[in-house]
Order: sequence, then C-alpha cells, then structure tokens
Amino acid sequence: MPSFHLAPAVADAFPDTLIALVTATGLRGREPWPHTVTAVEELEQQLADGTWQPADETDPRIEAWHTAYRSFGTNPRRVRPSVDALGRRLTKKGALPRINPAVDSYNAVSVRHGLPAGAFDLDQVAGDVVIRHADGTESFTPLGEPDTVEQPKPGEIIYADATGVLTRHWNHRDAHRTRVGEDSAHVVFVLETLHATRDGDLLKVAAEELQGLLAPHAEQTAVHHLSPAHPRATT
Repeated sequence: MPSFHLAPAVADAFPDTLIALVTATGLRGREPWPHTVTAVEELEQQLADGTWQPADETDPRIEAWHTAYRSFGTNPRRVRPSVDALGRRLTKKGALPRINPAVDSYNAVSVRHGLPAGAFDLDQVAGDVVIRHADGTESFTPLGEPDTVEQPKPGEIIYADATGVLTRHWNHRDAHRTRVGEDSAHVVFVLETLHATRDGDLLKVAAEELQGLLAPHAEQTAVHHLSPAHPRATT
C-alpha cells in the first residue's frame, strides 16, 4: 500500500498543517448513492434559500490558502485553490457538478466545510506519495487533458509519486492518471487545512462526514492523518 509523506521543508513552512486521508477499499461506484445525492441537493437548496453560502476568499479558511499560494509563487486569483474555485462555481451556477458518486461526495464535503479536497485512485499510484516542493523537472498531465503535459515551477508545492505529479499548486488541480472514476475500487480522499489549531476539529468532522458517505458503498474505510508531528501515513 502506498505511504503518504509530508516533506520536512513543507512541514517547516506550514507548521500547523493537518491533512486527513480517508481511504476506501472495495468501492462500488456504479450503484446508487442516495445519501450523497441528498447531501448535494441539500447544499444547493440551502444556497437557493439564502440560509448558507460557500466560503469565499474573505473567509479565513480560504484566505490561508491564498497566502500559501502566494508564498510559493502562484497567483491564487488566477490559479485558485480547489475549494475556492468550487465555491465560486456553486455560487454562480447554483449547482455543483455531477461527476460520479465518489467525486460528488468529496465535493459536497469540501464546499460545505470550506476545506480543499481531492482524491486519487490508488491502483494508478506508483510508489509512495510525497507532498513536497517541485524541483522543476517533474511532469503533470491535468485532469481531463490526457494529451497535455505541464511542468510545475520550482518551489511550487505538489503531490508527487514515483512517476510524476498528482496535484499542482498543492490542491488546485488533480492529475488525469489518478483520476477517480466509477470503477475506481481503491481510493484515498484528501482533506486539508493549514490551521489545525483553529480548524482541526472541523477537518475531523469533515473526514467523518465523508467516511459516512463512503462506508455504505465500500468493503472498508479508514481515516489517517498527516501533520508535521506525524509526517507519514500508510494507506
């Protein structure tokens, strides 16, 4: 099973980081997921009613990621953290995208709690995954663009395995190779905060909520955490 590592330089630069890894084995993505459907529809209805709205860049949870992006040379208003982009899309369109049940689940949890989320098909991951600064030699093929190859800039924070880059700009966009589809059976879902002191409990609630959506459709689920104090977890 792949291990996930938080590189020392990233831990030093962001010492209050906490990352939840929610794993699901034996995932069944082709059956109905009624609880996920309800979770997504409830969010959209709350937005329409005016009883809830997604966190925007004035919210401390989003502002922290904007500050982090700037620190490694990314303009967060041109290349937005995933949760920021998703919240803006929801506000504009009034609806979340429907991709597949697993992706819809983490999108709903992400935007509800204002925390970036992503996922990797672990059967497509090569070796261990390290959250580290790019050195400029790596390659990245964006989700939905299988014929495109990009090179992250030196210093940009990435998730990377032995083959290449799994996310650019920390959590802006996932790679095509490890995308989660209806037939992905072994998946790790990622939820992140840069301010565990403030938002650690929120992250844990979000991870439990996501696990609750996954569990009826998986043989087994588990939650692991990465932090500077515990920089390695085996999924």
